[in-house]
Amino acid sequence: MPTLLRREYTHAPPPPVDVDLVRVMLVGCAAWLLGLVVTTVLAATGTTGWEPAQVCGAGLALGLVGLPLARRKQADVTAAAPHADGPAA
Repeated sequence: MPTLLRREYTHAPPPPVDVDLVRVMLVGCAAWLLGLVVTTVLAATGTTGWEPAQVCGAGLALGLVGLPLARRKQADVTAAAPHADGPAA
């Protein structure tokens, strides 16, 4: 039990995974858009209320707001990465 209270690591944590954040954001926005379409149809037919459509709309809006931030982050990482060509001779 004492090891659960103290953070003693027996090995180093793994390095962060290199992912394309823009692609992840686009896939997430597509999922929210699909959910918005489905819940809007369900709400229009009276099967469910409009709250699920509002949640999907909010998720899509937040994803679209985050997309430029992800693009800027990707541009910063790309600019800071060393070129594969190596130093110019």
